[in-house]
Amino acid sequence: MLGGVRVAAVVVAAGRGERFRQRLPKAFVSLAGRPLVLHAVEALSAVAAVSCVQPVVAREELSRFEALLAGAGELPKLAPAVAGGAERQDSVRAGLAVLPADCELVAVHDAARALVRPAAVARVIEVAKREGAAILAAPVQDTLKRVEKGRILETPDRASFWAAQTPQVFRVDCLREAHAKAVADGVRGTDDAALVERLGVEVHVVAGDADNFKLTHPQDLVLAEQILAQRSDRA
Repeated sequence: MLGGVRVAAVVVAAGRGERFRQRLPKAFVSLAGRPLVLHAVEALSAVAAVSCVQPVVAREELSRFEALLAGAGELPKLAPAVAGGAERQDSVRAGLAVLPADCELVAVHDAARALVRPAAVARVIEVAKREGAAILAAPVQDTLKRVEKGRILETPDRASFWAAQTPQVFRVDCLREAHAKAVADGVRGTDDAALVERLGVEVHVVAGDADNFKLTHPQDLVLAEQILAQRSDRA
């Protein structure tokens, strides 16, 4: 609970992660001895403002998820997992549909961003509480090129570009409206903020950590292991 505002978190863990080239669905791949989804769930559960954590996993993986919880320790904020859909948007809607009725804000987080820090989650929730919509993001470091048919059309100023991260936090009613409109219009957004923006709602940006990256390729797992080892060394 944060200043009287009840906050829920939806952890999206229903993707297959074909680029990850693992035998298991990506959310269940081990990182430092624990599945990615548990790293994400534990980070969100550690945030005082978050009152419940709602995991969304592939229907065929529901039993696998329940089994891994047996050795996960106490997670009192964790709600029973629900089945996701064919696309990420479908999975987010499935999570939104089962949130407690008194939740006013929802933080949507990808399980593949298993390195998210509780302090960053708390920061973005604080801004969303005040503004209604906020996401974690990081300034783009690389020079950007707009390309068409293999030719550079322009080199935009990277100073105004940020790479979106999760969690992304919104008023629950706003995000539900954004998803309903997307379904009605046949729109598939690359993230939840894109759908909320279509409503004309201002989405605020909160600086995230550079190591809150999405584990997408096999080499990302190696880097994530190194980062977690460094965090442990400093503890």
